[in-house]
Amino acid sequence: MAQNKISEGKGRGRPRAYDPQTALQQALGVFWSTGYSGASLDSIATAAGMNRPSLYAAFGDKHALYIKAFEEYWAQASAAVHEALMDSKLTLREALMGFYEGQLSIYFSGDGQPRGCFAIGTATTEAVEDPEIRDILADRLDRLDADLETRLRAAVDSGELNGDADPEALAVLASSLLHSLSIRARAGKSRAELTELARQAVKVICG
Repeated sequence: MAQNKISEGKGRGRPRAYDPQTALQQALGVFWSTGYSGASLDSIATAAGMNRPSLYAAFGDKHALYIKAFEEYWAQASAAVHEALMDSKLTLREALMGFYEGQLSIYFSGDGQPRGCFAIGTATTEAVEDPEIRDILADRLDRLDADLETRLRAAVDSGELNGDADPEALAVLASSLLHSLSIRARAGKSRAELTELARQAVKVICG
């Protein structure tokens, strides 16, 4: 639809149209590769194939664009989380491994070096000085813990976990492992090594 496109250029013929979703994905990639501080509107505009005025008109300033990119990344990552954890046909071990393998697929999705988690790789640095990013990051991490806790409580109810298991504590342990996988991916660990680490951790979580 016309309102979903950004037009640019005043030469002869029809103006070139840009898809905001595609441009947002390009911006996300720049932030992911360079971090918030290392990204510039010029570099993002170049990656998106737009000029700076059009980019600003579509998304606002660099900070607003980063927030939109963060939300876009988290929506994609959360979809993979829910697909793995909420499948009632999977055992807890299968669900947790699907959860980790799904996120590792994202961490290793870039060209060249593994990118790890967008949130852990970029937002944790900015959260120190930026209260808006800090609040969004904290909220999204809480949501992740809650999703894991829901699945773990279901495992207690079904008898997969012992009745004295603490789903809240295990959820934090499970999410903490995920953050470690992201950091280790950026540090050069192979996907095979990280998958095995996840497998060993799942054994601990499941008892």
